[in-house]
Amino acid sequence: MVNSGSGKKSQAPEYQAFLDRARQSDDVTIKELSPKSDITETAAQGVSEGYGKIVAAGGDGTISGICAALAGNDVTLGIVPLGTFNFFARSLGIPQDPLAAWEVIAEGHHRQVSIGAINGQRFINNASIGAYASVLQVREDVYKRWGRSRLTAYWSVIKAAATLYRSLNMRITVDGVTHELRSPMVFAAVRPYQLDYYDLPGAQTIREGELVVYLAPNGGRINLLWRAFKVLIRQVENNHDYTMLSGREIKIETFRRERLVAWDGERSRMQNPFHLTMLQDGLRVIVPAPDKDNP
Repeated sequence: MVNSGSGKKSQAPEYQAFLDRARQSDDVTIKELSPKSDITETAAQGVSEGYGKIVAAGGDGTISGICAALAGNDVTLGIVPLGTFNFFARSLGIPQDPLAAWEVIAEGHHRQVSIGAINGQRFINNASIGAYASVLQVREDVYKRWGRSRLTAYWSVIKAAATLYRSLNMRITVDGVTHELRSPMVFAAVRPYQLDYYDLPGAQTIREGELVVYLAPNGGRINLLWRAFKVLIRQVENNHDYTMLSGREIKIETFRRERLVAWDGERSRMQNPFHLTMLQDGLRVIVPAPDKDNP
């Protein structure tokens, strides 16, 4: 399954080389996705048709949509990263060059990986309620005007933090312990790599099987903007720029019937309360063969 609209790599010669190589394989069926495609439904159809291996060629959003259909099924996921950040692929050591990633798929080594779920919706990197969901709307507008890149993605965070602010009253229950909090954003992570990338604590906690949740302090628009900037430059301070909670089961209540929820760059409205869980070893993914330099 190929999402040619992901990132800039879909326009690069390496992308065309990957497509040419894939088309030369007799046992490969290529399905091109359009902006209007229901990625999860298309992947679910592939599962029902008996495909034992489904390859996601796209960014984290494309991979997340396909994983939602594959998790819990006896189907293996291959990844050809074409997105802007490709956190999921990077976390597994998958090459960023599309043709090299295709060679990894051909070798066929795999491992089980854990993913998250919020109210049943699977996600591979993160899920969020509050300000970050608004960031995604701003990001789409910025992308349409300036194109997809890391620079425009970072600018959308700063622009949204400067113009959008609404604090939420929340009751968060973590493994039976309840916290009453007020924050403009709650951000849940299930991938250690992304936390290491931004120099945030909690990566080892995730490796030990727990979800990690961050809450921004309730300090107004300027403080939110400053803390967003500190995340981008990797200068955040624990217990000052955010509050971190962790556990195996997390319930978030926001005292409204429904809210906009973001996950892996996608978003939709969900019913309150919001239940977060970790699906241990919920997905089988093709990865590079382990060696002494890449255990």
